[in-house]
Amino acid sequence: MAMRVLQVDIVVPVRNEERDLAPSVRRLVSYLQAGFPFTARVTIADNGSTDGTWAIADGLARELGEVRAVRLEQAGRGRALRTIWSASDAEVLMYMDVDLSTDLNALLPLVAPLLSGHSDLAIGTRLAPGSRVIRGPKRELISRCYNMLLHTCMGARFSDAQCGFKAIRREQARALLPLTQDTGWFFDTELLVLAERAGLRIHEVPVDWIDDLDSRVDVVATALADLRGMARLGSGLARGSIKVPRLRGSSLAGARRSAELPLQVVSFAVVGVASTIAYLLLYLLLRVVMSAQAANAASLLVTAVANTAANRRLTFGISGRQHAARHQVKGLIAVGIGLALTSGALAVLPSVNRGLEVLVLVAANLVATVIRFVLYRTWVFGKSRAYRGEPIERDHLRGEAFDPHPPAAQGVHGVQEVQGVHAEPDPAAAARA
Repeated sequence: MAMRVLQVDIVVPVRNEERDLAPSVRRLVSYLQAGFPFTARVTIADNGSTDGTWAIADGLARELGEVRAVRLEQAGRGRALRTIWSASDAEVLMYMDVDLSTDLNALLPLVAPLLSGHSDLAIGTRLAPGSRVIRGPKRELISRCYNMLLHTCMGARFSDAQCGFKAIRREQARALLPLTQDTGWFFDTELLVLAERAGLRIHEVPVDWIDDLDSRVDVVATALADLRGMARLGSGLARGSIKVPRLRGSSLAGARRSAELPLQVVSFAVVGVASTIAYLLLYLLLRVVMSAQAANAASLLVTAVANTAANRRLTFGISGRQHAARHQVKGLIAVGIGLALTSGALAVLPSVNRGLEVLVLVAANLVATVIRFVLYRTWVFGKSRAYRGEPIERDHLRGEAFDPHPPAAQGVHGVQEVQGVHAEPDPAAAARA
């Protein structure tokens, strides 16, 4: 007789939650039993509890067939989610906070687009129109500032990175999880940024959310850890040390390049400031022995070569010698526009006042810099970046790199599991079989 396919694995990460665990899990299971249309399992992920949390989780798993309990000796929500999601056999992997701050009526809208194949990842959002949120001004301010930083510095387009209510398709999770590094609260943000870079569709669900007044999360410490995580992730993406695979169609290149824009602008600006200072110093030095036009051309040529090399490596993440000469030639052509603008500006100057020369050159260079950035992004380095990533192997997308059995089943050190009966016979499925 065919067994029902597990469609949704709902992970509830907990650490020292002996008070809230049992009532929250019972409420969640009751909701699922009352008419949730998909097969689901609740996985309690105890990560490093030192109170009675594990004993309660163990008891719930033995009592309720829909519940499984897994214990990890090391603390960290990100570590717990990565461990359990990597081994889960469900079609959709999700998690929610144990306090059930998010209204359970948002559960179906969250997972349905993933099971239908319309979207790859879904998040609850407290910052989108239609959401209803009750929380203190301190958390509200920190949350909005954090998400604004993500949009400004990392080009993120999702509205709420921190809501404890997310889901992802299993195939996409197994492709992205090996790229994640954070073991704590930043794990959510890291996975979302990587998903956007991979071109995945992210579905947002406005939620009703009530702040847990008894929450023991250190908001300030968590915010600082998130900022460190942003710096690490942004640096890795900018340098090219974090290589995100192509997961969703040929439109990925445009989506990823759009997401990279803020980081590229910052890097280009830093390189540009250094190049401009070098250019002006060299111009003033050469101006002593050359005409204005000759000093301008020589200074621009010397700094252009260094500018192209620096932007190639730092701004657009291209390393190695392949196509380096071609990039320099194209870069010089792009710089030619700057030469034309600055030379034209010098030609129309009414006097030879050295201070006026410098001001005009700075203004002309600003215009030329904007044009050069567009050319760098779309022409000089554009094609190289579009094709520099290697395609994903089919076996990797299928998850062959992961063990299909939960770690506890093999006696992995530091992981214990208690599991009830989760799969029930489905007469309709049996008839189809």
